[in-house]
Amino acid sequence: MDVFSSLMDGFATALTPMNFMYAVIGVILGTAVGVLPGLGPAMTVALLLPVTYALEPTSAFIMFAGIYYGGMYGGSTTSILLNTPGESSSVVTAIEGNKMAKAGRAAQALATAAIGSFVAGTIGTALLAVCAPIVVDFAVSLGAPSYFAIMVLALLAVTAVLGSSRLRGFASLGLGLAIGLVGLDVVTGQARLTFGVPLLADGLDIVVVAVAIFAVGEALWVAAHLRRNPLQVIPVGRPWMGKQDWKRSWKPWLRGTAYGFPFGALPAGGAEIPTFLSYVTEKRLSKHPEEFGKGAIEGVAGPEAANNAAAAGTLTPMLALGLPTNATAAVMLAAFTQYGIQPGPQLFESEGPLVWALIASLFIGNLLLLLINLPLAPMWAKLLQIPRPYLYAGILFFATLGAYSVNLQAFDLVLLLTLGALGFMMRRFGLPVLPLILGVILGPRIEKQLRQTLQLSAGDPAGLFSEPIAVVIYIIVGIILLWPLLFKLVRRNRPAAVVPGNGSVASVPREAGGSVSHGSHRADSPTEADGDGVDQEAAGTAIRDSVTHDKQNKETP
Repeated sequence: MDVFSSLMDGFATALTPMNFMYAVIGVILGTAVGVLPGLGPAMTVALLLPVTYALEPTSAFIMFAGIYYGGMYGGSTTSILLNTPGESSSVVTAIEGNKMAKAGRAAQALATAAIGSFVAGTIGTALLAVCAPIVVDFAVSLGAPSYFAIMVLALLAVTAVLGSSRLRGFASLGLGLAIGLVGLDVVTGQARLTFGVPLLADGLDIVVVAVAIFAVGEALWVAAHLRRNPLQVIPVGRPWMGKQDWKRSWKPWLRGTAYGFPFGALPAGGAEIPTFLSYVTEKRLSKHPEEFGKGAIEGVAGPEAANNAAAAGTLTPMLALGLPTNATAAVMLAAFTQYGIQPGPQLFESEGPLVWALIASLFIGNLLLLLINLPLAPMWAKLLQIPRPYLYAGILFFATLGAYSVNLQAFDLVLLLTLGALGFMMRRFGLPVLPLILGVILGPRIEKQLRQTLQLSAGDPAGLFSEPIAVVIYIIVGIILLWPLLFKLVRRNRPAAVVPGNGSVASVPREAGGSVSHGSHRADSPTEADGDGVDQEAAGTAIRDSVTHDKQNKETP
């Protein structure tokens, strides 16, 4: 009942005329930017983050909720109409959605994506409201050793599952931790990695880092690989669904939500796994399996619902524990820290009205998303026709303006371009960018918890294992680190198969673990697995070139 009354207070705050107006503006801005090709939700949120700085915190986060869900829906629009997902979790939506669009059913694909997003977002936000206080009650009982272990687990788990190799993931994490060390040591006052530059004494602003790595790095990467061919945008009618479409969509919406939320709440769950699981499940349960790979509406409804439910799930550890589990949550955490608010177990006590207003605004933004975007879908499709040079020049302009507005220091522009070049080089050499952002954000907090742990144990490293939760988490960390080695040993000991006819021996072929056939492709390139954009040659309108040896395998069957 306490949760319900707090949520009602949140609605009372979010539904004031001024805050409601900010929610509407957020949804429109988020969709308008998110619908542009190559811009995933994380880049959309990072690009529009400076827009909220002139507002007081409650209004800013209400607007942020609209931007968040608007960017999510905008990504599904480019997936369906252009076969160009803005992030890896939208790959599965593109498989069937683009086939539906080419068959003249773009309106129905966009409608089932929008309604599925609304259903999953509403259920996911309700679960967030119920689960977050429970997680907080558990988190309050934890000490510094357990918090240190949880943060190490979050960093290693997210890093280990991204990119084409663990080495690249950990290299990116090392860069992020190094950037997080820049500035004065909070205990000793010793300058670290400032190179004698006084302006670096306060460290690097996380907003400048996020905008540079996501927006500037992405714009430079795409500009370096611009295609001269014009985009072939599929026209969109009014996105209404027929009776049969509704009948085939409502069960996938619910199943996708059931897959998405739990995975989103896990430190390394993400949205990729539940979207693939949803796709496979719908194909097996469908009464029309022959349509999969040709434009089955269930293949859009289920994965899109799973994607949005996972998005709501990621907010649970971010608000309750202060742990971002994907790029979008990392940028949202940067917004909290920009206002001097520290997400974690004390957030619901210290900033209760703001948190419940944010959760209530997620419900409101979700409803506005449906009401605004269903009629405006044809207009959003026309934005896709903006010439690429103008589009990315505009992105660089707003990124520069946003970074400068943080501290009004020209030095921040130097940092923006330097880190933007770093983001470009990371994409060039296949390093995922999410571990870097997580390293920058969590690095200083991990250092703080480590110091507290060692102070409590008088410098004895055994203090790291002084709590049962910490011991369990370190066992999980060990499994994550040793799993590839164990998997190789198991494969090496697998019995060989004798080829009939000549008696020669051949090893048993390895199955494509985790990939989904039926017209999809596995996100092998680091930028795909990272969620920074997926290039699909099948559309002939891809945003970026990927690693050279992947390009022959990109065409969707």
